[in-house]
Amino acid sequence: MSNKNKATIAVRHGIEADKHHGAVVPPLYLSTTYSFADFDTKRQYDYGRSGNPNRDILAETLAELEGGAKGIITATGMSAVHLVTQLLNSDDTLVIPHDCYGGSYRLFTSLEKRGLLKLKVLDLTQANNHQQIAAIKPKLIWLETPSNPILRLTDIKAITCIAKQCGALVAADNTFLSPALQNPIELGVDIVVHSTTKYINGHSDVVGGAVIAATHELGDELAWWANNIGITGAPFDSYLTLRGLRTLNVRLKQHQENAFTLAQYLECSPYVSQVYYPGLKSHPQHELAKQQQRGFGGMVSFDIKGDINDAAAFLTSLKDFTLAESLGGVESLICHPATMTHAGMEATARLNAGVGDTLIRISVGIEDVNDLLADLDQAFAQLNAAKSPTLTEQQGDVAEVKTQQDSSFKFTPALTALW
Repeated sequence: MSNKNKATIAVRHGIEADKHHGAVVPPLYLSTTYSFADFDTKRQYDYGRSGNPNRDILAETLAELEGGAKGIITATGMSAVHLVTQLLNSDDTLVIPHDCYGGSYRLFTSLEKRGLLKLKVLDLTQANNHQQIAAIKPKLIWLETPSNPILRLTDIKAITCIAKQCGALVAADNTFLSPALQNPIELGVDIVVHSTTKYINGHSDVVGGAVIAATHELGDELAWWANNIGITGAPFDSYLTLRGLRTLNVRLKQHQENAFTLAQYLECSPYVSQVYYPGLKSHPQHELAKQQQRGFGGMVSFDIKGDINDAAAFLTSLKDFTLAESLGGVESLICHPATMTHAGMEATARLNAGVGDTLIRISVGIEDVNDLLADLDQAFAQLNAAKSPTLTEQQGDVAEVKTQQDSSFKFTPALTALW
């Protein structure tokens, strides 16, 4: 493992790798096939699905950033999730968190319905549920911490300790924090999964995924499956994703600073009943976040007071937040998980995960934070002016909220100390 800082790894890996012309940035290799050196003598690459220089540079960079032995780049984030399930047989049990991403939940439950694996859903944030894992004896435990969209945390060390006792593998979805803020392999995890579409690329223009294995043996097995089922990433996508990865640490510092400020603002708002952000001291797992993360990330979720109509009115009033799915881009995105990212979950499972009709998720961008606060102000003001029956008994107005913001919503140096 390199002893270089992660920011240096993200910027420098693959630089000056061109031995033919001295190109500083790795060239783009679009060729689908490669010539053999001689009869029955292939070179490092023979076919684009099996291997590509751009894909390999990205995989190597992410593996080094995560502290893993081998990385595999896939076409999408969900194909990365699907790839990990290839390690399971029909008699193997997969343990998943009750509040994982809706697309992952849909895939896992669909595979179970087809008889391709056995599934057990647990609230992995609760320590009293951990001992159930040993009794279940799963082949694989799936973690998502922080979870999407409630930002609950799972104690990674506690889970990996139990996994070792029962011989289970542990896979962690690290999409919300990226390797800049959390490295699950250092905490005992066997496999790390990313939707590189999000923070790793960071510009909302490339769809992709990555799987990083802690050992070469596991990495080779996953790479074999990726080639076998044809889900490896495209060269141009890998090229662009590596370009985005170069600025990962710089971007995340601003994402996090803005998110922390917005979370404080929302916590003081009379229009909000609950804020979910591990960086707030009020978050029940704030201390755990400080133990296993190097920062709190750029995602903030909250429950707006009222009902789904109030949520809809608020969302459609915003101007500097785009109503859209996905996350991790430089622009601020906002979504209604119940009807968007988690619509694929059955209603009962969605509510059990805490994804109700008033939940709103923000992927906080890197815009000027004062513009973001002003936009939230005007949207809440419109909601108040509409005199929604569900809000008439609330106290305070936008001016009071703004006064609170001016006096207390200032970025604290203590946050940056976690980097």
